[in-house]
Amino acid sequence: MSQTVMIVDDALFMRKIIRGILEENGYQVVAEAASGIEAMRRLHEHTPDIIILDIILPDANGLDLLSSILGASPSSSVAVCSSIGQEPVIQKALELGAKAFIQKPLTPEKVISALSHMEA
Repeated sequence: MSQTVMIVDDALFMRKIIRGILEENGYQVVAEAASGIEAMRRLHEHTPDIIILDIILPDANGLDLLSSILGASPSSSVAVCSSIGQEPVIQKALELGAKAFIQKPLTPEKVISALSHMEA
């Protein structure tokens, strides 16, 4: 059975790119969200194995949302995804419980490599 994934990113084109990469590599995308509120609602509808979370969202700080997600679904593994490549942000995300950081611009190799390290 393939692993289930929820994608949280406010940009529709990014969600489509990530979905395409995941589905081509055998992952099952069960939910997408464009905001923090929508992400929490979808999280209660589905319990994905993996969540790919953008740090910058219109209604939420991604790091705060990361804590909320892990509190609501501790069995989910979260990969934080952002164009912000600052070391302190990456370190904080990992301290809060993120299993991986994927820096934009995304490539299939970056996404799959990060997810396979999470599964190891």
